Amino acid sequence: MTSVTTSLSTDTPTAVAANTRYLTAALYKFVDLPDFEALREPLQACCDAHHVKGTLLLASEGINGTIAGPEAGVRAVLAHLHADPRLASLQHKEAWADKPPFLRMKVRLKKEIVTLRVPELDPNKTVGQYVKPQDWNALLADPDVVVIDTRNDYEVVIGTFKGAINPNIKTFTELPAWLDAQPALQAGVGKKTKVAMFCTGGIRCEKSTALMKMRGFDEVYHLEGGILKYLEEVPAEESTWEGECFVFDERVSVGHGLQPGPYGLCRSCRWPLSAEDKASPHYVKGVSCPQCHDKRSPEQKAHLAERQRQVELAEARGDVHVGARLHNHEH
Repeated sequence: MTSVTTSLSTDTPTAVAANTRYLTAALYKFVDLPDFEALREPLQACCDAHHVKGTLLLASEGINGTIAGPEAGVRAVLAHLHADPRLASLQHKEAWADKPPFLRMKVRLKKEIVTLRVPELDPNKTVGQYVKPQDWNALLADPDVVVIDTRNDYEVVIGTFKGAINPNIKTFTELPAWLDAQPALQAGVGKKTKVAMFCTGGIRCEKSTALMKMRGFDEVYHLEGGILKYLEEVPAEESTWEGECFVFDERVSVGHGLQPGPYGLCRSCRWPLSAEDKASPHYVKGVSCPQCHDKRSPEQKAHLAERQRQVELAEARGDVHVGARLHNHEH
């Protein structure tokens, strides 16, 4: 990840103006935080005081999350984090939105900042070799490199790198089992294989590449800063990215230059929806889509329909209905 060299403000917050543009900051750092539980309340209070929303995860292995709000507020929260010597070098990626990307703020305590359930894994000790976005295309062009998209199925379906392998996993925790089932990716068989991995912001690859190293692979690479940094820095005309990148906020997807994309979101199953999906007879706003219409009972659909009605009533009043929130799968 490349740090953003901008000044950090700790000014007293004011109410969010109607014409505010929202700064989004995505961040993570693997670092030993044995007192992580004690960090939660001051961090939550700082975010609340500065009108910053999103999700931050704290664990003994580090911090991970995405926040958004008025620029001064987000920079105040970043300053709060940087004040801890262990997080002084914490880096983040920035993007802008015209609407609030998140509807609430939650600082959560977790066992892992990204869940893989391989207890012996320590990305602070072993990790793959970082590849700058500008060098990623050359690596992908190497015929001896196996390129693996470590993201979930609903993310990959709207975009990925040309030639990448899609494991078709529903959660990151399924990746080790998928690797176990690949004959060419077994230690002692494919140990000489070059493996390149990528994900949205880079954090999942910290663990997936550490896992490959732990399994005996010598040449393991991952895209530094993830897809988001690639789309930010690599011009569209030079890109090997195809489609859109799913993001875990109200933007749903972004393209080159991190511009918000055309996708919506099913509020029932959180599958990204194209214009074609929304035209389907199986799409009912807030209730179902072609992906989940046959997986919901009549009672569930009735509940979702009522929730959607409450959301629309709140919107008509100019309020935000928190029942419409997104769950952060990445984090």
